[in-house]
Amino acid sequence: MTEQVNRTGGPQNRTSVERRGDRELVVTRTFNAPPSTVYKAWSQPELFQRWWVPKSVSGVSLVSCDMDVRTGGKYRLEFGAVDSDTMAFYGKYLEVVPNERIVWTNDEGEEGAITTVTFEDQGGRTLLTFREVYPSKEALEEALQGSAAALPEQLEQLDELVSSLGE
Repeated sequence: MTEQVNRTGGPQNRTSVERRGDRELVVTRTFNAPPSTVYKAWSQPELFQRWWVPKSVSGVSLVSCDMDVRTGGKYRLEFGAVDSDTMAFYGKYLEVVPNERIVWTNDEGEEGAITTVTFEDQGGRTLLTFREVYPSKEALEEALQGSAAALPEQLEQLDELVSSLGE
């Protein structure tokens, strides 16, 4: 079963969010930048911090961003709002192929997904595919109501960032 969940962006840079089956979410978007530039925005903490938190979530920021983007490396992202406790997301990188693919775990709970992001060269543009496989149908449902709902906005922010890098 494939279910179209959401589409945003203009005709050239549309974000497509699809549910595939009971446990998989696939998000695609094309960027007007080469894979090396888009990959840098996913793998360099100082760039990642500039686009990952949706601007529509007021008062929340990425307080800490530790990323060792290599096969076997680990990451820890800590989010916080003014006058509140922080929330951490963490895991490990299962596979990293620079400019092509990043695969990581989401270890903060029993219902964590495995995420794969690929960067496909399309003549100087990049087709990004973000795929998450969840351990259960319920975990996917929860993500669709929470973190996954922000992906179109996050990818729009990523598009703005890679456009500004102008590589």
